[in-house]
Amino acid sequence: QLVETGGGSVNAGGSLTLSCAASGSGYISGTACLAWFRVIPGKERTGVAAIAPATGTTFYSDSVKGRFTISQDNAKTTLFLQMNDLKPEDTAIYYCAANWGTYCGLSRYAYDTWGQGTQVTVS
Repeated sequence: QLVETGGGSVNAGGSLTLSCAASGSGYISGTACLAWFRVIPGKERTGVAAIAPATGTTFYSDSVKGRFTISQDNAKTTLFLQMNDLKPEDTAIYYCAANWGTYCGLSRYAYDTWGQGTQVTVS
């Protein structure tokens, strides 16, 4: 139900935009929260950015604040993560996730629907 695209390899300082397509009309607008997480090799899955579709309220981890922007399209069928000024430490597999409860934030334990992930490599 969630499919990420847009990963790839980029030089440090470059930009990438990840997309997460949701299947089903109204899928995104029906969720409490959508988020991007990443898994850096050898580390736990951590939250990067989250957005509440109904209000547009956003949340960012300190490590990406000011560099990454989470957004949704007007039709609320696609989630985006615009990543600027990328650093080698941003290298990870990035996942989008949806929470159908009431929580919106960066705790991975609250999310029950996940995409398959997309690799981002910064060198």
